Amino acid sequence: MKACVIQPPYSRDVAQSDALFAYKMDMLDKCDDSMDIIVLPEYSDVPCATVGKEDTFYYHKKYINMLLDKCVETAKRCHALVFVNALYDVGGNYRNTTYAYDRSGKLVGQYFKKHLPPSELYDLALDSDYTFEPSFPTVIEIEGLRFGFLTCYDFYFYEAFAAIARQNVDIIIGCSLQRSDSHDAIETMCRFLAYNTNAYVIRSSVSFDEASEICGASMVVSPYGKVLANMKGRFGMATAEFDPEDKHYKPAGYGNPPAPHYEYIEFGRKPWQYRPAGTAIVRDEKTMGYPRLCSHRGFNAVLPENSMPAFGAAVSLGAEEIEFDIWPTKDGEIVSCHDRKLDRVSTGTGEIVDYTLAELEAFDFGIKRSEFLEGLRIVKFEEILQKFSCHIIMNIHVKPLAYDKPYPEDIIRKIVGLVRQYGAEKHVYFMLETDIQIQQFKAIAPDIPVCVGHLGSRAWEIVERAIEFNCEKVQFYETFVNQEMIDKAHAHGIRCNMFYADMPDDAERLFEMGIDTLLTNNYMIVSNRVRPKFFSKKQ
Repeated sequence: MKACVIQPPYSRDVAQSDALFAYKMDMLDKCDDSMDIIVLPEYSDVPCATVGKEDTFYYHKKYINMLLDKCVETAKRCHALVFVNALYDVGGNYRNTTYAYDRSGKLVGQYFKKHLPPSELYDLALDSDYTFEPSFPTVIEIEGLRFGFLTCYDFYFYEAFAAIARQNVDIIIGCSLQRSDSHDAIETMCRFLAYNTNAYVIRSSVSFDEASEICGASMVVSPYGKVLANMKGRFGMATAEFDPEDKHYKPAGYGNPPAPHYEYIEFGRKPWQYRPAGTAIVRDEKTMGYPRLCSHRGFNAVLPENSMPAFGAAVSLGAEEIEFDIWPTKDGEIVSCHDRKLDRVSTGTGEIVDYTLAELEAFDFGIKRSEFLEGLRIVKFEEILQKFSCHIIMNIHVKPLAYDKPYPEDIIRKIVGLVRQYGAEKHVYFMLETDIQIQQFKAIAPDIPVCVGHLGSRAWEIVERAIEFNCEKVQFYETFVNQEMIDKAHAHGIRCNMFYADMPDDAERLFEMGIDTLLTNNYMIVSNRVRPKFFSKKQ
């Protein structure tokens, strides 16, 4: 089998677009019937580096039909499989798409890029909903060969290689536009990919300059990790011949029979050693839409508040968020409980902060709710993260120890450290009440959103405080909010939480006022009423 990779010149000057697009068409004309696979770069419909949506979509619309027609013509003329990447219109939205044409010029499949960088997600606003849904690697079978796909940014997500390998792919098509990595770095990635998936990697990209050591590096790599062709910065095309059935098998550990590298790795894989991953992961705080329902202290209408059963019920019932409260213990551990005092929710007495964790764990936190829940212990913050990290958005109310003093910095660092340890920093935000707390958390963890909480003496100033400290959210209290405050918050890009509504009529009224996230104790009753009316089109 003979593969051809096309590497056209690329420019930051859009005035050269026609010439560079013509070069690409000329390269396709120069392909011949000795070739079995022809691969073009990412964004083959946009020949130059553009700035923003308007330019990008202008060139896409100008060239897309000519490009795809030429690919169909080339597939027929050369009797070859052709793979090209371009934008694809999905009901008025666009996706980064690799088109696969068989030897007759028939479109036999498409691959939608799985990982969109900020430029595509925010600047171009490409359709991305599908990237937030659990999915398996795309495989297109043609002539008995299994083709897998990666596009540009996808190449950096090495954890995805194992999933691709399990699909027993023969060839991986890589349409790329990587413009800042060195040839050596790109080659390392491609060799690593080929070796780990036991597949041939055929990668096509663009080149800024034939003398440059970055960008470019269109190549063909075998499952042995051997580079069969590497264009580096050169313009034009390159070919490589290989037998797709020639795969790499090695002893699966000393003295064991031969197996592909990935099978040997699968034998000892321990996925719980990695960052959170899998089908239970939800959209992060930045990309999850609004409105939302936040199950206050977990689903505490039916289960003990701030308990693992209450949190688990909220997660399994589909709440977007859970809210819970955390305190430091006497020995510096972090636990979850609403009240500072233990008397209402446990068999203990006195204040949480006066006990060590071991002493708190001796109290029962279930028996006062029901005899059937006898034996529930106080929940550690780390336990919540261990079980639910990235499975739900967490509204973490860090209870103030004093309203006029700084919060202990070592405790802040421990809280933030646990969040980062469990890979949850994109799925949490801190609800903070005092100005001192807000400033401290913003200084130590500026990347984690802060929600300004109700402060009795300054209840009507909550929006002004959020603006002053550049906070992402406010959490209104039911008797201290009006439409003007909500509108002002939204005008400054600040999301509005509301604490709280347990009756469906109240929930409807608050969502109609523009509340973004509603905290509720009666999750199911409120959810059943408001979801059909307010959640059908999330923003």
